[in-house]
Amino acid sequence: MQAKPLNFLPFKPWWPSFKVPSVRALSFRDRVPQNISTTIQSQQVSISSQDEKTSAYWDYQFLFMSQRSETDNLINLRVVEGSIPSDFPQGTYYLTGPGIFKDDHGSSVHPFDGHGYLRAFTFDGAKGEVTFMAKYVKTTAQVKEHDPDSGKWEFTHRGTFSTLKNRRKFGDTTVMKNVANTNVLKWNDRLFCLWEGGPPHEIQSVSLDTIGEFDLVNDSERSPLPSTTVREAVDGGDIILDFATSLLKPILYGVFKMPAKRLLAHYKIDTARNRLLMLACNAEDLLLPRSTFTFYEFDSNFKIKQKQEFRIPDHLMVHDWAFTDSYYVLFGNRLKLDIFGAMSAIGGYTPMVSALLVNHSKSTSPIYLLPRFHEHDRERDWKVPIEAPLQMWMLHIGNAFEERDLKGNKRIQIQASGCSYKWFNFQKMFGYDWQSGEVDPWGMNENKGENKLSPRLIKVSIELDATGNCENCFVNNLNDQWQQATDFPVINQEFGGKNNTYMYAAATSGVRQDLPYFPFDTVAKFNIMNNSMQTWYVGARRFIGEPMFVSKGSDEDDGYLLVVEYAVSQQKSYLVILDAKRIGERDAMVARLEVPKYLNFPLGFHGVWASNNSKT
Repeated sequence: MQAKPLNFLPFKPWWPSFKVPSVRALSFRDRVPQNISTTIQSQQVSISSQDEKTSAYWDYQFLFMSQRSETDNLINLRVVEGSIPSDFPQGTYYLTGPGIFKDDHGSSVHPFDGHGYLRAFTFDGAKGEVTFMAKYVKTTAQVKEHDPDSGKWEFTHRGTFSTLKNRRKFGDTTVMKNVANTNVLKWNDRLFCLWEGGPPHEIQSVSLDTIGEFDLVNDSERSPLPSTTVREAVDGGDIILDFATSLLKPILYGVFKMPAKRLLAHYKIDTARNRLLMLACNAEDLLLPRSTFTFYEFDSNFKIKQKQEFRIPDHLMVHDWAFTDSYYVLFGNRLKLDIFGAMSAIGGYTPMVSALLVNHSKSTSPIYLLPRFHEHDRERDWKVPIEAPLQMWMLHIGNAFEERDLKGNKRIQIQASGCSYKWFNFQKMFGYDWQSGEVDPWGMNENKGENKLSPRLIKVSIELDATGNCENCFVNNLNDQWQQATDFPVINQEFGGKNNTYMYAAATSGVRQDLPYFPFDTVAKFNIMNNSMQTWYVGARRFIGEPMFVSKGSDEDDGYLLVVEYAVSQQKSYLVILDAKRIGERDAMVARLEVPKYLNFPLGFHGVWASNNSKT
């Protein structure tokens, strides 16, 4: 049965499986006046405070509706506005994200534990056509939890961020649930879906059928690995930590089936050297005050050209990272172990993430410049981090590059998104409540009194002298006038590692007073050189995800932006094509294409544009 459209306020929910929460049950805030008025593209809408909160609650719920349909054949998308440009490059936009949140046995999972649902939009600008495919990644856990004959789901793996109802608690070791839902890689004509805690899954690029796991790190079919360069920040290591590691490894690797190397979902492409760069962390380091980072550089045939391992005496978490010609750049997020949370999590009573807490002990953020090649070993002491003068949890990095003057001094710039440690909370990501299995929009939109705590784009400038000593480290907003929550920074990848002018990101407009920080409804274009910006607003009760830049010319901003739009009031998904040069103008949108309603996919994480004319 197809979902019926959600009528505009006021409304009575049609769905039988939900119960409209009371004001108290929703934790409604008293800070909003009894009547509010918002202006949306010259349209005046006045609603009561309680109706606005109810609307915000249900609109947020529809971001996490499970998708149980897949495609068997290519579907031609209908153009509902504008037209597909004839000069749009031929290629495919691949996007992954969680597709299933609730099973048929009363259990729900955190979005990070939702099985990967891969979507593919293939463009033929000459014909003015876009075709669509969507399938689940058939991981081991997905095959076990889904019955293709009946279409029923039963979650058996709790994952990292969830617990399951109607399952035994004590001793539940079904944690490692590789859901392949975080990012997509296209390299040497091969397609992969990546997750933050296990091997990538290779996908057939046209049919989207799952080929299987591809262990980039330990695949025995490749030639032997090059010798590993291991560097320790403390000579001789730490005896106590080494002993703790020896105790943890059999538990994590043997009992909980965690891979020794946790391959991160964010990768980098060094176009000048035609190399794929990837980063892995040791599984046991999540529970220890020590971090081990292993960097791999692959050639176009997936042969490892070099491998370096760095051991740092600090409890850090890294989701995204950067590289320059000289360094691997790590912006460290400081953690600490919650012993009681860890015991409860290992026992199966709370999610595994309960073992971790954000470490507020220092007011600075460490940036490690790790030597990429041996000729850079003597340039600076990599063991000493550069302490950026702010406490910020780094979310995503858009670009990083270095410049050298005639005297040998270096200037390194990092453009990224981050939020305050006060805003970031492992227990409230997406507002998911593991005890009730529901999502609370105010978990991501809680008013802490300072708007600058929410995600925003920053520019970090590091000045090094010829010997590698840090002379200055500055942190500034990418744009001082823009105060709204912003994340998912992207650039024209042809300018990756270079001094770029433009950056694009997803942001909030601030129109929804009860959803001020998330979800996003605006595409922002930043001109870093002249400190200006323009925006494109998707419309009332419509949300967007990460934008994707598609280059079509020599100018940096000569191209198109692809963004997925979810119209809550219609319960429909659209693919929107924007002219990157015209962001901020009335004709920025050049086309909007409708995805069939039965194939809605409200939430997506990361994706990749794969041109027919390139291997990546």
